[in-house]
Amino acid sequence: MANEKIVLVDDDKDILELLSYILKNAGYTVYTAENGIDGIALAKKIIPDIIILDVMMPEMDGIETCIKLRENNLLSDTIITFLSARSEDYSHIAGLEAGADDYIYKPIKPRLLITRIATLLKRKISHVNNKVEGIVIDKDKYVILVDNKKYHFPKKEFELLELLVSNPEHVFTREEIMNKVWGFDAVVGDRTIDVHIRKLREKLGNNYIKTIKGVGYKLIA
Repeated sequence: MANEKIVLVDDDKDILELLSYILKNAGYTVYTAENGIDGIALAKKIIPDIIILDVMMPEMDGIETCIKLRENNLLSDTIITFLSARSEDYSHIAGLEAGADDYIYKPIKPRLLITRIATLLKRKISHVNNKVEGIVIDKDKYVILVDNKKYHFPKKEFELLELLVSNPEHVFTREEIMNKVWGFDAVVGDRTIDVHIRKLREKLGNNYIKTIKGVGYKLIA
């Protein structure tokens, strides 16, 4: 059974009761709020694994609520999804642009909802596993956060940093880096890795990546 914490935010008490029943039966610990302001306060207190938001709510709508939740560093690892009857493309887009990880349409069958929640939790585990002090890699959004500052790296720089973050303190040999990032059949110059490491250091600073002379590189955890 699941033990993860879920915060539900919806102004419809019947919806809250139904969703709470479904999710509690699936093994989740569920907390509820009836508006965005209370939802934010509850989330800060609970630090849930997932927050499920309605879009249309009094006092503060779901979009603004999501934006404010994403501004809180304590909730940086929390998955946020909308669950809304608003099925227009612009609502969906607005939700994702506000920082949500998913947008689910009402009505939804209970088994499908549980499946979607389980999938989001797997994404959360993957996200957390790609995190070291000061660096967070979000593979789904192709974004890197360095001390909470967002970066969009070129593809090979992203893949190189992702490799280093995948196993902090492990020394990756130059051959290992070349094969895993560029592939066995890639035709690149000898200095390709060095150039990309230099570019990463320019963005990250010199405190993250250490050169092991004659061997390769490692990320300092």
